[in-house]
Amino acid sequence: MRVIIDRFEGDYALVEMEDGLVAPMSAQLLPGAREGDVVEIRIDREETARRRQQIEELRLKLTQGRKDPGKEKR
Repeated sequence: MRVIIDRFEGDYALVEMEDGLVAPMSAQLLPGAREGDVVEIRIDREETARRRQQIEELRLKLTQGRKDPGKEKR
């Protein structure tokens, strides 16, 4: 998806989406961006899968040897 930065208002950039609607976006996500800049937004499915795998491996490592990791005594 591509959006065009229409203008900045306070902490937000108002971006025009492909369908013509204008939506606010945190200006912190757009360091160095200016009005008129085109921003491409995409989902990185490969990176998402890689991170999920890392989290699952860490979870298994942390719970290894526990009989019921969801019911620890406090």
